[in-house]
Formats: sequence, C-alpha cells, structure tokens
Amino acid sequence: MLASVMLKMGTYGILHFCLPLFPSAARQCAPWIAVLAIIGIIYGALVAMVQPNMKKLVAYSSVSHLGFVVLGIFTFTQMGLDGAVYQMLSHGISTGALFAIVGLLYERRHSLTIEDYGGVATAAPWLSTMFLIATLASIGLPMLNNFVGEFLVLQGAAIANYTWAVCASIGVILSACYMLWMYQRVFYGEAGKPMADLNGREWAAVIPLVAMMFWMGSTRRVFWRR
Repeated sequence: MLASVMLKMGTYGILHFCLPLFPSAARQCAPWIAVLAIIGIIYGALVAMVQPNMKKLVAYSSVSHLGFVVLGIFTFTQMGLDGAVYQMLSHGISTGALFAIVGLLYERRHSLTIEDYGGVATAAPWLSTMFLIATLASIGLPMLNNFVGEFLVLQGAAIANYTWAVCASIGVILSACYMLWMYQRVFYGEAGKPMADLNGREWAAVIPLVAMMFWMGSTRRVFWRR
C-alpha cells in the first residue's frame, strides 16, 4: 500500500491537478521545486544509509526515488514526464518486492534490525537471490525496471538544466551504496541460525514481481518502439 498507492497520490495530484489547473504558476515555480526534489533525492538517500532497521531503510529509499518523479515532472520535457510516470510504476514493483521480502525475513527471525542477520545467503539461497534482484532493480541496474524511469528523468533534467541532472545522479550513486551495503550485512558474513528458504506460497508472491521487473526493464521494447 505504501509503495504502490500512497506514495503515488501526491505525484498523481501534481500531474492531474497542479499542472492543468495552474500551468503558469507551475512553470514559474519549477526551478524551486526541482531544487527541492534534488534535496529530497540526496537527503532521503543519506538518511536511508544510516538506518539500522531494514524496513525503515527501504521506506526512506522511497523518499529518494519519489524525488526523481517530482524532478521529472517539473523539467517540463517529454522525456522527464515519461520517466516520472514510468518511475511511479516501477517503484511500486521494486519497492513493493523489497517490503515483501523483508516481511519474509521478519517471519523467520522476528527482527528487522540489520545487525541481527548475517549469512542468510548460505541458509536461504533462493530468498537471497530474489532479494538481490529486487535490490538491483531498486538501484537502477540496466535491464531492470527502475533504470528506465531514472534514465529518462535524468535525460529530461539534462535538457532542462544540466546541473539538475548532475546533482540528481548523486542519488543514484548513494542508492547503490546503502542498498548494497544492507545486502552485504544481511546476506553475507558468518552464517547464523538456520533459516527456511522460500516455500510454494512465497514463490507465488515473489515470482510475479520479479517477472515484472525484467519485463518493464526491457529497454529495447521501451525505447526502440517509440
């Protein structure tokens, strides 16, 4: 609900109410809103980086990702708007998958603290593989869904103001830092208590999300058919 619906209500309102009702004011305030969006991208990433709790880390990463959406909208370019809408859809899939798999980890250890984990990849290799795919999608790896939206947003930002694109790209680097660091601490290191791998019910929940990440990230389909 948080990743796929609630976080999109604000950006949906900007697209369907703010811009059509107040086009002149939106264009006049666009530079200020773009700067606030970039601040949100970097600040959200920095706060996520210091979180000791997995669910809080994923939640703060959403602040950073939604900053890309707002930036794309207020570039007032076709690429920026396309990337913003695509990022809204992609974020619901990748972050929804992260929340779901964090929930599966909580069911097994009854803890969300990163320090309570370690060596999960040894005990539950398939669970760690699915989490890795969702992590790579979240940080914008090519051929996965978030890459398309972030790439288009950064292209639109570069057209509108090259400095915006350079500053926003820092958020991409920081997202790789905190997501991969979390993955290392949770899934590698010394193996802890035994942990069950994915069962049939959990596979049924995770596989559609992973399939959507690859399908939406097929950049050949997105770009070459334009």
